[in-house]
Amino acid sequence: MTNTAPSGPTPTRTPVSWADLVPRLISGGIIVVVIGTVLTLGGVVFAIAVAIVFALIYREWDQMVTLAPVAPFGMGLMALVAISAVAFPFIGWSGTALCIAAAALASLAVGRLNWNSWWRAGGLVFFGLVIVALLAMRGDTLAGAIAGWFLGIVISWNDTGAYFTGRLIGGEKLVPAISPAKTWSGAIGGWVIGTLGGTVFWLIFVPGSPWYIGLILAGLLGIVGQGGDLTESWIKRRFRIKDSGDIIPGHGGLMDRLDSTTFGALFLFAVGFIHGGGITAVASGFLNW
Repeated sequence: MTNTAPSGPTPTRTPVSWADLVPRLISGGIIVVVIGTVLTLGGVVFAIAVAIVFALIYREWDQMVTLAPVAPFGMGLMALVAISAVAFPFIGWSGTALCIAAAALASLAVGRLNWNSWWRAGGLVFFGLVIVALLAMRGDTLAGAIAGWFLGIVISWNDTGAYFTGRLIGGEKLVPAISPAKTWSGAIGGWVIGTLGGTVFWLIFVPGSPWYIGLILAGLLGIVGQGGDLTESWIKRRFRIKDSGDIIPGHGGLMDRLDSTTFGALFLFAVGFIHGGGITAVASGFLNW
């Protein structure tokens, strides 16, 4: 049997769209300045910033899993999320856990244990863990600020690198069933750029620890961050929405912008907690080897 080429027109490459580049760069720059400032200040200022951000993230989550605008009950859950973050500097992780547990149990009770109520409660527990991870990482030491900047640089460079390399090179889709826009070239390019950026930062600001530790941690953070991005894409696809919100021009919702960061924060917390020997030494445990 002889193979013959299929008839029909030769496929052409889809033109690259850069329409969202300017708003993306402007909003991204503002985000970097705001997060960098509150991260450097630390303390109650950082806790309040985390409270506001995660209350708004939970609002997006609530709207997504209930497929309805946030009702007064949802606003109450948002308030508990915010209080859980502000409680951390004064009471510690137990205060955060108490607020999140109350919110999750209330969401299950009101939802009568249907699937949406489980998604609601699961989101609350996950965001509570991320809040603890971020606030424990920052703590009240310089190490907390350095660890936070390392996390931010690896994730932001990864995202930016993936955006540009994916559009410039194109090619095979990464996981088209979950995220049709993501390509292998973008994933690999973003990972390489994020890893290099994190390693350079480590060499400059963490000179007491071997450079290869920074390289390994930056590489792992990039992989975990991309896993977080794909996880959120899968959840959005499950609820049949494109963006979690529209609060950030060029990026969508806060959850769209911080999905990689949340997973990265959990990874950083786990490494620092285990290597540092507890919740009070997360940043130093992550940085000192």
